[in-house]
Amino acid sequence: MDLGIAGKKALVCASSRGLGLACATALAREGCEVTINGRHRDALETAAGQIEAVAGRRPRIVVADLNTEEGRATLIDACPAPDILINNNAGPEPGKIGDWSREDWLGAVEGNMLAPIFLIKAFVPGMRERRFGRIVNITSAMVKSPSATMGLSAAVRAALTALSKSVQRDSVVDNVTINNLLPERFDTDRQRYMAERMVKKDGITMAEAKQRIAATIAAKRLGDPMEFGDACAFLCSAQAGFISGQNLQLDGGSYAGLV
Repeated sequence: MDLGIAGKKALVCASSRGLGLACATALAREGCEVTINGRHRDALETAAGQIEAVAGRRPRIVVADLNTEEGRATLIDACPAPDILINNNAGPEPGKIGDWSREDWLGAVEGNMLAPIFLIKAFVPGMRERRFGRIVNITSAMVKSPSATMGLSAAVRAALTALSKSVQRDSVVDNVTINNLLPERFDTDRQRYMAERMVKKDGITMAEAKQRIAATIAAKRLGDPMEFGDACAFLCSAQAGFISGQNLQLDGGSYAGLV
């Protein structure tokens, strides 16, 4: 299927690895002019090489910290008129309510709520004028089904979900959609980090930790990041113009609810 987005400008935040890199790769493969972002140039150069090897085109690199006003301004200056925005950022630490300080809350609000909100605010007007825009927020399965240890992540990402639902009620009339992808247990550095925590806490091997994590998924495996990237690319397609304000779970069939 031709997704109809060849030549579109795509800005993918936090895309030097993991799900952000998968989304950038999928969009580049579809012919988009991709800008990738991260805090470390070496990691971005490596990612750019990986994308070029798959897509035959090298993305533009912007070194910037999404968690700061200065970093967001750098991104906006470098890519002032994207057709596609993929909001992504590292999530906060797991724990319980007694573990999180005021600084933890403020950091999570800045990185996982305000950073994407301010980018949406910056880019939606131009997208509406051009009558094409696709915004995809990478949030978390915890938004719909929070675990006991992921309340901080769930809280701030749920706020972003609510704001996005509100904004798209106006923007969709101009072919500007806003959707959320809710991942659970993909084979990324985040899951390797969670496995390492389990190794230290429970005194098991890394292989056993990964097996325990996979066993929590109905599909009994971790997701392939490129499965996620391809889903993201479709939500950015010309064909997806009637899909907006949605929360698509990519969780191997694990969510127990109906809606």
